[in-house]
Amino acid sequence: MKVLAVSGYKGHELGIFDQKHQGITYIKKALEQKLRSYIDEGLEWVVISGQLGVELWAAEVVLALKSEFSDLKLSVLTPFYNQEERWSEETQNYYKNIVNQADFVDSITKRPYDNPAQLRLKNEFIIEKSDALLLLVDEEKPGSPMYYLEPAKQKALTTHYPIHYITPMDLDFLIQDEQMNNADYW
Repeated sequence: MKVLAVSGYKGHELGIFDQKHQGITYIKKALEQKLRSYIDEGLEWVVISGQLGVELWAAEVVLALKSEFSDLKLSVLTPFYNQEERWSEETQNYYKNIVNQADFVDSITKRPYDNPAQLRLKNEFIIEKSDALLLLVDEEKPGSPMYYLEPAKQKALTTHYPIHYITPMDLDFLIQDEQMNNADYW
């Protein structure tokens, strides 16, 4: 796999409303573990749409890994121009800091938001252009990841398109491991 699409829940879907939330640490560790194994298998590009939450946390992980893996690249393919314009100034600054460090940035529909079909087109385009999908999702809990999962499952029916998951159980195991390895926990 050369190109990996990464997505998952928006922060608010996980009950995370600021960047200091402890859960982000574990999500980023889970993303890093997965990305490191994919890099060993030849991963070159990570593609996100710049969505708040898992996608931008994944971007942070990719940017940190670039110091160790100089061939790793980040692509941000937004659904439309200026997707951040209604976000708070602090969130816009966080987003722009990530986007400014990406290796490739473009908007899929080449215009500002005008209808929800732009979001569907973004999901389909990113799935079409990637070799696999990494999704932080609980298939029992609906939310934004399902909009990626459906086109990915469709693509997987006709071609080799692996869908990799980070599940709530994966995060629970990661948290337990961290606690077991923390001397202060005991």
